[in-house]
Amino acid sequence: MTRIAAVLSLVTIFWLLSGTAAWSAPQAELWPRWEAHDPADITRVDHSRWGAFLDRYLLPDHPSGVSRVAYGRVTRGDRMSLQRYIADLEAVRVSGLNRDEQMAYWLNLYNAVTVELILDHYPVDSIRDIGISGTAFNRQPWDAKLVTVEGEEMSLNDIEHRVIRPIWQDERIHYAVNCASIGCPNLQPVPFTAENYRELLELAAAEYINHPRGARIEGGRLHMSSIFEWYQVDYGDSIEGVVAHMLQYAEQPLAAGLRRYADNRYRPRPRHDYDWALNEP
Repeated sequence: MTRIAAVLSLVTIFWLLSGTAAWSAPQAELWPRWEAHDPADITRVDHSRWGAFLDRYLLPDHPSGVSRVAYGRVTRGDRMSLQRYIADLEAVRVSGLNRDEQMAYWLNLYNAVTVELILDHYPVDSIRDIGISGTAFNRQPWDAKLVTVEGEEMSLNDIEHRVIRPIWQDERIHYAVNCASIGCPNLQPVPFTAENYRELLELAAAEYINHPRGARIEGGRLHMSSIFEWYQVDYGDSIEGVVAHMLQYAEQPLAAGLRRYADNRYRPRPRHDYDWALNEP
């Protein structure tokens, strides 16, 4: 093997490894710092700025069924209001809130920071093109420290995989955190609150699973979002667990197709896909 060929082989290996890493979801590993909460606390965090932003720039009625964000239309004033909202959340003593208020807090913070991240680098074709963290062969944005909460610098991965997933252990949160992509579950049109987040999680789960990018049966084979592969551990750690979860929300004819697929002793392996294109009009 020539030296050039050897170098190319090494580059190929690194590329493959980096590609694998890019598709590997972080495990849920609790950050004990955030277990603290006060069940008796009655504080209500103000999410009205986020609600106003969603009212103005979220387009929930796209014919594709995928909500879009009009990033290119955001005014300077509304961008500043979004930044003010995130700053206000950073100033909240979240460890003193009750659990329901905390859930709404973390979900809204994650989504607002993601939108601000896109605006900070707009125009961009995909969130994966924002290479502000990771290794030289796997640049991505999810490990970048983007906010500071109670003196702790935090990344999007910290919020999702070290706080929300391990504390609540609710597989429906994957329909609530939005990664600014077509393949992702829709950004909800209203902020999460302590009072509405359970209902919104249920609606978001049904909405996503019954959309073709969530799950569909084609030729007897189950095609589903890569979310169910990346986070299979949260759905019973098996394809049977994933299908059982889907059947809680599936409407006809998807429900019938899922039952036939589950009952087929020789069913083919499911196929996974995900569209990382930016969720803009």
